[in-house]
Amino acid sequence: MLEKITQQVIEVAKEAGAFIRKERETFGADKIEYKGLNDLVSYVDKTAEQIIVKGLQTILPEAGFITEEQTNTIVSERYNWIIDPLDGTTNFIHGLPVFSVSIALKEHEELVMGVVYEVNLDECFYAWKDSAAYLNGKEIKVSAASKISDSLLATGFPYYDFSKQPQYIALFTHLMKSCHGLRRLGSAAVDLAYTACGRFDAYYEYNLNPWDVAAGIVIVRQAGGHVVNYSGGNEILNSRELLATNGKLTEEMLGVIEEYFKIS
Repeated sequence: MLEKITQQVIEVAKEAGAFIRKERETFGADKIEYKGLNDLVSYVDKTAEQIIVKGLQTILPEAGFITEEQTNTIVSERYNWIIDPLDGTTNFIHGLPVFSVSIALKEHEELVMGVVYEVNLDECFYAWKDSAAYLNGKEIKVSAASKISDSLLATGFPYYDFSKQPQYIALFTHLMKSCHGLRRLGSAAVDLAYTACGRFDAYYEYNLNPWDVAAGIVIVRQAGGHVVNYSGGNEILNSRELLATNGKLTEEMLGVIEEYFKIS
């Protein structure tokens, strides 16, 4: 059942992605709206979400929705879709080609399916419960790096809640000196997908929402990686903090996070 649903969700994600790609050609700054400080949105996000919701309703009619743009706010007792129609809106608005469609399915409290479609490279990452993880039909695995000093890491910068900025900068400075490099792409869903396929060895960020990460969590885990919160626990969707690794770096990364990020 989940494999069939995943294939149908991929088609929905690609339909939304085609719309986003087409709109990028003519998108102008006059179409930007603000939800909050540095929190940008446009008709593209909203319309893409409507496309996704409509498509998913035909796949699993009994499911509810947890969506970024709140085009549908009906929550179900058993199944709920978790949707980010355009993860990387700021990149999209500025013409930077890193943004994605992210769709996950949650059964009760368990994430059971995830699809991340990176629009610009036409790369679709996906997995479901008990499956392998895939990129455009080819199985993917996390990297084999065993220490931070041999790793390429990804992160995200806070853009509205700066209360933990000193801790974040201290952690960033340490890791910048300790690894092959740090990257900030601007799409958490893509960061997770790239960790799943071994392009990144680990990814960490805070101030995240469920729709930013739900699909990517499934894909990383099914690719053989770990996804935990900053305390090493599995409660991620509501903790607003995430560490994803290839599994080999989890303990070392958690140790560094504890040393720097959780300073008072």
